[in-house]
Amino acid sequence: MSEALLKVHLSAGYGKSTVLDNIELELWPGECLGIVGTSGAGKSTLMLALLNLLPWRGGWVRGEVRMNGRDILSMKDRDARRLRGKEIALVPQSPMSALNPALSLRSQFREAWTAHESSLVNFDTRLRSLLLRVQLPSDDAFLNRKPGEISVGQAQRITLAMALLHRPALLIADEPTSALDPVTQAEIIQLLRGIQREEGVALLYISHDLVSVLQLCDCVSVLDHGRIVTRTPVDALADPAAHPALKSLLATLPVPVATLLEHVRSAQSNEQCRGELNPLVSREL
Repeated sequence: MSEALLKVHLSAGYGKSTVLDNIELELWPGECLGIVGTSGAGKSTLMLALLNLLPWRGGWVRGEVRMNGRDILSMKDRDARRLRGKEIALVPQSPMSALNPALSLRSQFREAWTAHESSLVNFDTRLRSLLLRVQLPSDDAFLNRKPGEISVGQAQRITLAMALLHRPALLIADEPTSALDPVTQAEIIQLLRGIQREEGVALLYISHDLVSVLQLCDCVSVLDHGRIVTRTPVDALADPAAHPALKSLLATLPVPVATLLEHVRSAQSNEQCRGELNPLVSREL
């Protein structure tokens, strides 16, 4: 059996306050794991801790975050920067905030490329193939635009393409659909699922949106009061013996989870995209 791609055991917080207490999780190559929890459960703190960015936000993190056996938390800053963006990439919650409003889209891709590559020989080919993959124009007129000249949905596709630029082994997606309308949410979920399947990238999907988790993930871990209280396969979410914290979250769904799972399985059997589930939910099935 292969080793876990990501193996985590950490605590984190701010000042004397502990936000995450003895968090343990594993993510395997090609797996999609959803991290869910209510607002204030510590999801954003976990994302920052995994990337060892929490100290830059005035927080602290203790323990281990092992990526392919290497502990990110014990790395020198220089080595951690080499890892972030190349082997581990982030798809952010607010794409407009993540992009530099003063630079063209091409310039931002170029900066992301040169952060990890010494030559521009393959840059244009990789950039245009990624834009095609995320269903965006690849012509000069589009690439010369600045973030303020594109839609939020296009900006989220840009950040997704940028995250994939160096073919990372792990994508961390932090509430990537929260700023989008329902139709664009479904399109982004479709892209994420297709990319995860086709490229074999592992996906850690952090969200409060259980519907999108059902569409994307193999397993779900619930973050409750700073602890991971359960890890459950998506197919077993309707189990009456599920953890109370998970049951509480499932109770907020617009329709019973068993009904949603039925539609997910139906979509799979018909080779349809899981991203088509959101419009079904919006019509309350």
